[in-house]
Amino acid sequence: MTDATSPWSVLVLPGVLVLAAVCAATADAALGTGPGGTRRAGLPGREVLRLLVQQRRTTNASDHLLLRVGVTLLPVAAVLAGVVVPLGFTAVSDLPDGIVWFNAMEALAWAAVWLAGWGPNSALSMIGGYRFLAQGLAYEIPHMLAITTAALGAESLRVGAVVDAQGGLWFAVWMPVAFVIYLASALAMAFWGPFDQPVGSDAAGGAAAELSGVERVLFLGGRRLLLTVAAAAAVPLFLGGGHGPWLPGWAWTLVKTAAVLAVLMWARRRLPVLRMDRYMEVAWVVLTPLAVLQALVVALVVLGR
Repeated sequence: MTDATSPWSVLVLPGVLVLAAVCAATADAALGTGPGGTRRAGLPGREVLRLLVQQRRTTNASDHLLLRVGVTLLPVAAVLAGVVVPLGFTAVSDLPDGIVWFNAMEALAWAAVWLAGWGPNSALSMIGGYRFLAQGLAYEIPHMLAITTAALGAESLRVGAVVDAQGGLWFAVWMPVAFVIYLASALAMAFWGPFDQPVGSDAAGGAAAELSGVERVLFLGGRRLLLTVAAAAAVPLFLGGGHGPWLPGWAWTLVKTAAVLAVLMWARRRLPVLRMDRYMEVAWVVLTPLAVLQALVVALVVLGR
């Protein structure tokens, strides 16, 4: 049974998620190499400071309101999605339809990235925004089906009930297709790794091309937060939540979240970047039918109990 904390904990949640995202970004930078093969540990902090003091970039006839709403909405959506993700067996709110809430908050990222791309009135940033709409639509359906499969296995839309249903066997063990699809679609929804075409270098940064200063920090930070929340949500949905021997529930949640983040960061460096039409075809032709098939198998198991 997942407990809900006091309402004030919602004020602590953004700090916890930002700290986790900063740790992941620092580890990601440490694993990378700069010019001459030098390690780049500490780079995220220096990059944030550089962006905060740099001169603001402006474009003609830009819509500042849409731009600011977009760059602000991205981290806000990530934090709101994290409201139903439990640390151990305690969440800010264990909503009766928490899985629907989580998926709906992720979908807000569609609007956020599109607004951030449209606002500057720049062709390159607009291309990035529309790329994310196309990518989000292709991967949202298998993503939603993978999450729904976990809910189907628990016979509940409450995240706490999904955790309770994995006391004996993790869902990742008997729903491996849904788990893999969730991880792949989480990369796409956070436009990370091989799915970073919305901010791709071929479009000079895409949706982030014209962002500078605080706006760029919010946008790129929101992307990191979205990835962190997606990794944390994989734990209660497929990896048993806080269940595990010897360690307390919150410790197991942190260990499993760190492991999922490590896999996602590894994917960024190891998986090849494909043309958008290629991996959108994979989403529609391969992942969506597989997700439907996995959901049908789980439904038959549930009916046979």
